[in-house]
Amino acid sequence: MLQMIKSRGLNHINLNVRDIKRSLKFYKEAFGLQVDFWQGKAMVFLSSPGARDMITLCQAGRKDQVGPAGVSHFGFGLAENGRFDDWIKQVEGAGGKLLSRGEHAPGFPFAYFQDPDGYVIELGNA
Repeated sequence: MLQMIKSRGLNHINLNVRDIKRSLKFYKEAFGLQVDFWQGKAMVFLSSPGARDMITLCQAGRKDQVGPAGVSHFGFGLAENGRFDDWIKQVEGAGGKLLSRGEHAPGFPFAYFQDPDGYVIELGNA
């Protein structure tokens, strides 16, 4: 009988990016992520202040695939309500392209954005 792996939850998502400095700037300005550490000059580890999530940005080589490639989207949950329009403007101001917005149910707003490499990001509190 196989023993089930006991997970503490999703540890991180790694994104191949064309320009690591551009992507780092976007995720810091759009979502307030902070740099935890760099692994050399080609990979940076980011997290939300006070949270346990992590995104790694990896400088892609010329032949490496960049962009969605089967991942429909990933999402950031809001820590506070009531300023949804402000958050949308913040992501757009950082270079995100608003794709759609609405409500999953009454009181559960969402917005989908595209980052500079084409990854789709959901912002919401659902």
